[in-house]
Amino acid sequence: MKAIEVDVFGLVQGVGFRWFAQRAAQEHNIVGWVSNQTDGSVKMQAQGSQSDLTDFLSVLEKGPGFYSRVDKVITTNIPLFEANDFAIRG
Repeated sequence: MKAIEVDVFGLVQGVGFRWFAQRAAQEHNIVGWVSNQTDGSVKMQAQGSQSDLTDFLSVLEKGPGFYSRVDKVITTNIPLFEANDFAIRG
């Protein structure tokens, strides 16, 4: 198991990105949370197997579609945490 913090920059608010991330997390067995940030980015903490996290990040880099644009994804390793699902926060 591995846990990461992910910061996503671009046109990622107001385009369904948090719901897209939640759905992708569920499809890739990832637990954690996603939240909009005041600077227009989206932050999340995600935990799962290395291969599931790699696949999850690959999906995030593409974004939910036409109205979104992902310019940059920054990942940082963090300690493992307790979670049972992937939640959408504010």
